[in-house]
Amino acid sequence: MSDRVPVHRPTDWWPDFFEPFRNIGQQVQDFFSPTAEAGANEGEYDITLELPGVKEEDIDISLNDNMLTIKGEKRSEKEEKGKTYYFSERSYGSFQRTFRLPANVEADHVNAKFENGVLHISLPKVKEVEPPTKKIKIGGK
Repeated sequence: MSDRVPVHRPTDWWPDFFEPFRNIGQQVQDFFSPTAEAGANEGEYDITLELPGVKEEDIDISLNDNMLTIKGEKRSEKEEKGKTYYFSERSYGSFQRTFRLPANVEADHVNAKFENGVLHISLPKVKEVEPPTKKIKIGGK
């Protein structure tokens, strides 16, 4: 069973024309909240974000008070011209994701790499050093 409204008059072609655009709102919403994966191993934490269509120069990464913030903007334009048609599509929008990091992140050595629309951020853990043990005598002298 179809949800589509039957077309009865030759001038009522608009409902079918817009059919492919019905789910565009959901697609735009999904873009503004890029998917992310976070993990850890013995030496570092890793965060990966999927950012298709975003250029490297449009990504801003900052670390402040154990909060990692990733901001960006997507800008794309597409035009097609033919003998009997003209189609223009523009997509603009920004996103922001923030992650609260554990206290043991070595902030001075955070590394980011952007390749094929995927952002990889490596956050090394501070190497734990066992503090020296001090012996205390009983009895004051």
